[in-house]
Amino acid sequence: MQPVERDHEEVDTAAKVELLRRADDAARAAGSAISQVNVSYNDAWRRFQVANSDGVYGTDRVCRTRFMVNAVAKGDTGLQTGFEAPGRTVGFEFFDEFDVEEVARTAALRALRLLDARPAPSGQLPVVLAKGAGGVLFHEACGHGLEADLVDKDASVFAGRVGQRVASPAVTLVDDGTLAREWGTGAIDDEGRPRVCTTLIRDGELVDFMWDARTARQHSRSSTSNGRRQSYAHLPMARMTNTYLLPGTDDPESLIADTELGVFCVQMGGGSVNTATGDFVFGMTEAYLIENGRLTAPLRPANLIGNGPAVLHLIDAVANDLATWTGTCRKDGQNVAVSAGQPTVRVSALTIGGTAGG
Repeated sequence: MQPVERDHEEVDTAAKVELLRRADDAARAAGSAISQVNVSYNDAWRRFQVANSDGVYGTDRVCRTRFMVNAVAKGDTGLQTGFEAPGRTVGFEFFDEFDVEEVARTAALRALRLLDARPAPSGQLPVVLAKGAGGVLFHEACGHGLEADLVDKDASVFAGRVGQRVASPAVTLVDDGTLAREWGTGAIDDEGRPRVCTTLIRDGELVDFMWDARTARQHSRSSTSNGRRQSYAHLPMARMTNTYLLPGTDDPESLIADTELGVFCVQMGGGSVNTATGDFVFGMTEAYLIENGRLTAPLRPANLIGNGPAVLHLIDAVANDLATWTGTCRKDGQNVAVSAGQPTVRVSALTIGGTAGG
C-alpha cells in the first residue's frame, strides 16, 4: 500500500479553505484584466480488495490530491482562459511540492498572455512540445492503440506489428503503474496483479501491448497488470496507467535554438483521435512562435492535426527532461485515473490549424 505522510482526514477543513483563498488572491493579483477565478481542491482515498478463483488475492489503498485553478482574463480580444491543475498520488504533503500561489499565477498568466497573442500560423511546421505538454497526445493518439483489447478487435493501427519499427529510434515508450506519486500509480491493478513497468516501444520498435487478464489468457501469456475498472460494478479491461516517453540526451533549450521557424507548445487541451487509423486533432492552449531559434510571440489557441504513428516517426530530438500530465481517461463508459508525459521533444512537421497565413 502507498505510504502517506499526512492524511487528508487529519487536516482541518479551515486549512484547506485557506489554500483556496490564497490561490484566488494570487490569481487576481497577477493582473487587473483577470475577471474571474475558479479554484478547486480535491482529495480522495480509494480502498479495495481483489480475490478470484485463480487464487489471486490483493489489497490496495490509493490516496490522491489535486489542486486546480482556472482564470479568465477580459480584454479587447474578448475573454481568454488559463488553466493549471497538478495532481499526485500522495496525501496532504502534496503542498510541500506545489505552492498554490504559483499554481494560480501560472493559470492567470496564461490567460493574460492570450490577450495580446497573435493568430497561430497554418500549415506544416516543426513543433517543439514542452515537457509534459504532449502527454495527452501520446496517451490518446498512441497509447489507446497499444491496449490489447483494441488490438484484438482490429481497432488499432498497431495490430500485427510487434517486432516492426513504428517510431523514430529516439522513441522508447513505457506504461509504468509503479511510477512514484503519479496519477495512475498503485500497488496492484484491479485484477489483483502487482503493478509493473511495461516497455511498449523500444528504440522505435514495437515490443509489446498492454494486457489485462482476459486478453492475456486468450493469447496464452501473462497480464502486464493493466486490468483496470472504474469500480466493482464495472468489468475490468486493458487500460493505461502512467504512459510516457523515456528521456533522451538533448538539452531542452537546444531543441528551440535549432529550430528556425516553428511552434513551441507548452499546454494542450482536448481533442479527438481515431484509434484504428491514429488520426488526431488536439488543441493547443498555450503556445509560442519560434523564429530564428528564439521564442517570440504568444499564439492564440489553435489545433494540431496529424497521425499518431506518423508523429512517432517524425520525432527528431528528445531532451533529457521529463514531466507528466494528470488526467482522467474515459473508455467504454468507464473513467480511470491516468497520467501521461514526455520529455521536451521536437516533431519535424505537424499540421497547425491556425488562422494566420502559412
